[in-house]
Amino acid sequence: MEITSPKIFPFLWFKGQSKEAVAFYCTVFKNSKIRNSTELMTEFELDGVPFIAIDGKENAVFNDAISFFVACDDQEEIDYYWGKLKKNGGEEHHCGQLKDRFGLSWHIIPKQLGKLISDPDKEKSNRVLEVLIHSKKIKINDLQNAYDGKEAVDGK
Repeated sequence: MEITSPKIFPFLWFKGQSKEAVAFYCTVFKNSKIRNSTELMTEFELDGVPFIAIDGKENAVFNDAISFFVACDDQEEIDYYWGKLKKNGGEEHHCGQLKDRFGLSWHIIPKQLGKLISDPDKEKSNRVLEVLIHSKKIKINDLQNAYDGKEAVDGK
């Protein structure tokens, strides 16, 4: 198989589940496709981003040092990706991070988060960070309420 990806791209080692993982990811992300596939390797795109997946050794495990960042426009999109990637054995972590059933880490983040946490008004940005740190799945309204100095709906 001739690799048609750009010079630098993610190369993922799965524990014997690469074909299943690739098929799953291609159903989650729009504009995704398998470009080439052999018994050993699959070259694919998720929303236009190129990847290669292979079946690695049993000790090939993902860890939190690498994750994929999904920038979401709104709460509906956050809920969609969170639900799909967590389905069938995924685990929730903190700050909008989860691990899918294959052990790959994802950050499901609203696009406006960077603006909220980098505001020059440190009081505002610190309130947002406090909510973020205590969140699993991010709720945009909670972040915005913290930014605006409003009390969260659940009293936090």
